[in-house]
Amino acid sequence: MGPSSADGYRSVFRPGLMAGRLVWVTGGGSGIGRCTAHELAALGARVLISGRTPQSLELVAAEIREDGGQCDCCVFDIRDEEAVKSRVAEVVERHGPITGLVNNAGGQFPAPLVAISKRGFEAVVANNLTGGFLMMREVFLQSMQQHGGAIVNMTADFRNGMPGMAHSGAARAGMSNLTMSASYEWAYAGVRVNAVAPGWIASSGMDRYGPAVAPMIRTLANHVPMRRLGLEAEVSAAIVFLLSPAASFITGITVQIDGGASLGNPLYPAIDHAASAAFDGFHRAVTPKVLAGESAT
Repeated sequence: MGPSSADGYRSVFRPGLMAGRLVWVTGGGSGIGRCTAHELAALGARVLISGRTPQSLELVAAEIREDGGQCDCCVFDIRDEEAVKSRVAEVVERHGPITGLVNNAGGQFPAPLVAISKRGFEAVVANNLTGGFLMMREVFLQSMQQHGGAIVNMTADFRNGMPGMAHSGAARAGMSNLTMSASYEWAYAGVRVNAVAPGWIASSGMDRYGPAVAPMIRTLANHVPMRRLGLEAEVSAAIVFLLSPAASFITGITVQIDGGASLGNPLYPAIDHAASAAFDGFHRAVTPKVLAGESAT
């Protein structure tokens, strides 16, 4: 897979589905966030992407505009409460009501529990839970409480715990629970809140773990009953559906997107077979270097 804008995003949703909507994607400068921003823009949404690295955000915004979509950037740290408040206020003043929020920003590092410091634990919780909470709260208070909307939070495949990244598992499980609470409390305002829980997805994030983890990453597909990794477009499609009118009676759920990997056990190993077919809708998707056998540095 390589970047190309020849055909445009191949979404399964009808053209113009998101026309007239302003959708904010945090962590939109790479990976699943980048893909989701592209699909939303291809469906007619005005997309705002945010993150901490202006260069990557500007590159994605340029891609979307080149493809004929609308995209603006906003640089700040979702862990900074005052920055979140002020950026949300600026966006509402400049663009009007925020129709959708994709709470995608996050990050973690692999480590056994005994090697995780208090500072490291709190940093991962801030990235994957507290920052998302701040974004939800401010978007609700400053826009959705008055105008309604839909929020999709990003969690992860924590169904059987997350040994080796327990700090992330704790934060992601917290986000799933927060999703349920917010969906109940905010339903009166016409706000739906759901979450997605991706498993092993072939995304640029895989290149951040370094050479020590690379051999393990290359074997992950062997532990998935579908015998492959997921693609960014397969997560984006679920996010777009949850933001869409078709999901108007769906709130408070977490959608598992892991190819069934979390369901297995040693007593019933998955039957080996050729990899299942994938939905590769993202026209600018790039295979992670670690899966292509290249150095991630």
